[in-house]
Parts: sequence; structure tokens; C-alpha cells
Amino acid sequence: MTGHQTTQPDLGVLAARVLLSVQRELFTALAEQGFDDIAPRAGAVLAHLRTEGIRASEVARLSGQHKQVIGSLVDDLEHLGYVERRPDPADRRAKLICPTERGLLQMQAAASIMRAIEERHAAVLGTAEYAAFKTALNRVAELQQQAGHDSRTV
Repeated sequence: MTGHQTTQPDLGVLAARVLLSVQRELFTALAEQGFDDIAPRAGAVLAHLRTEGIRASEVARLSGQHKQVIGSLVDDLEHLGYVERRPDPADRRAKLICPTERGLLQMQAAASIMRAIEERHAAVLGTAEYAAFKTALNRVAELQQQAGHDSRTV
């Protein structure tokens, strides 16, 4: 937040409003479909989970979270039966976070819910405008992530 009032919310405020609103809708719908034991914070892992598995270090990089935070979330999801750790065939010292059967069902449900959310916005904005918005937002996210990385290495 910039500390002064303007007529338009800044990037941080807008990003937070979108994130919190999408999370609320997604996790409410997931709970209605029987996935009522996962919290929105687990989205840092679930959003990047792959059917073939993914390393925790890669989830941390993609999500922007610290490895320790991801490890704790994976512990929680493993306890709840959504994921399991398996040896990485490419490097036996590493572990892959793999979805269980329940995890795969949750991934399918979440993808369907997110598709409906995106289709709703595209219907209001128009397909081209929504696609341009997502392209621009993705670029801003990449630039911001790079700026955050650059500031840590200075």
C-alpha cells in the first residue's frame, strides 16, 4: 500500500482482492464437493501439483513460498491423504510430491471450478479482453517475481 488515498487501488490491493475472492469461491465450492478438509493456504502446493509428481523445490519456486513452508504444507496434505512422497526416478535422493487418488479427484474438481470462474469473467469482459488481461497479469507477475529475486541478491 502506498500510504495515500487515490481513486484507484494499487497493484497490491487489486491482486489481494482477486486472490482472496478466487480462493474463497474455489475452496467453498471444493468443500461443497467433499473436499472440506483443506485450507486455502494449501493452494500454494495444490495449484502446482502434477499428476506425475513434482519436487517440493519446484513448488517453492513456482509458488514463491519458502521451501520450509512448502514442506509443512506437504506434510499437512500427506496427513489428509491428498499427496504422498515418492522417490524421484531421475534422482533417488530427491522426492516427488505425487497426488493420491483423492488428490487427483481434488485436482479435477479444482480445475473444473477454476474453468467456470474464468469462463464467467471471459463472458463479461469478452474472450479477447480476458485473454489480454491474463497475458498482462502473467507478465506483471513474472516481472514482480524477478524484481523480488533481484532485490534479494543485491
